[in-house]
Amino acid sequence: MTSTTEEVPIELLPFIRVYKNGSVERLEDTPIVPPSPDQDLETGVSSKDITISENPSISARLYLPKLTAHNQNQKLPILVYFHGGGFFLESAFSSLYHRYLNNLVSQVHVLTISVEYRLAPEHLLPAAYEDCWAALQWVASHSAGNGKEPWLINNGDFQRIFIGGDSAGANIVHNMAIRAGVESLPCGVKILGAYLAHSYFWSSKPIGAEPKEGHEKSLPYLFWNFVYPSVTGGVDNPMVNPEGPGAPSLAGLGCDRMLVCVAGKDLMKDRGVWYFDMVRKSGWKGDVELFEVEEEDHIFHICNIETQNAQAMVKRMGSFIFE
Repeated sequence: MTSTTEEVPIELLPFIRVYKNGSVERLEDTPIVPPSPDQDLETGVSSKDITISENPSISARLYLPKLTAHNQNQKLPILVYFHGGGFFLESAFSSLYHRYLNNLVSQVHVLTISVEYRLAPEHLLPAAYEDCWAALQWVASHSAGNGKEPWLINNGDFQRIFIGGDSAGANIVHNMAIRAGVESLPCGVKILGAYLAHSYFWSSKPIGAEPKEGHEKSLPYLFWNFVYPSVTGGVDNPMVNPEGPGAPSLAGLGCDRMLVCVAGKDLMKDRGVWYFDMVRKSGWKGDVELFEVEEEDHIFHICNIETQNAQAMVKRMGSFIFE
């Protein structure tokens, strides 16, 4: 007989169980791996873990591409990256994202800060949003030479700051860009570009090819209610539905360029196209582009980095940053 402490009042299979005693079992997480301070053997990328804030606990993994005598004094674009996982899975320190970002950094040649934000259900939204904004502020604070991180001070180009993410991380990118349009970052730093891959947006009404039946039982619907149960408007809150009641105008996005990526077989493909169209028609003065890879599923480019289509995504990211 199951004891009361082992009862499972919340279960989102095959992803997570929350027990009555408050313990959490994440079923789909990939293993945590250490950084490679002396360069990754496969890519030559160096990485290290740093603390941004102790209270609340915010940290990050930094990635620096291999520097040679030819480019060691060259300032690199800065990418602040937010991992996916529905706001309740994965980590900046997981093998999945460590491998993906090692590959991305080596090919694109960009200084990257992968943010370890707090996860639900231990820390319900908006904790992740607040953590990621704090991380952006921390990065920007280095532009005047006031920070303590030498990789940023010595190698970062603060005229070329990008934010990027996949799935829930892409949702964070949108919300950080909206906030940057209203609030200033330290030292007058601006976000040059935003990169959203397979974005997690949803609403109470299905769009496009999304199934009309059982919409309220769809995973994006269930995930949002799990990670932000108290939010006004539920799944129509502007943080997950950018055209929901009271949503700020996308004309106010606080960046100059945007790349929206979608995958043909992804459940949320139509949401990405929908978001791209909204931004394009909003009156925003920046440049927005849509990049679609057919015959691929959600975050394929992170799960299978060796494939031709995943490499095409990396090349597109590179051209976006250096165009």
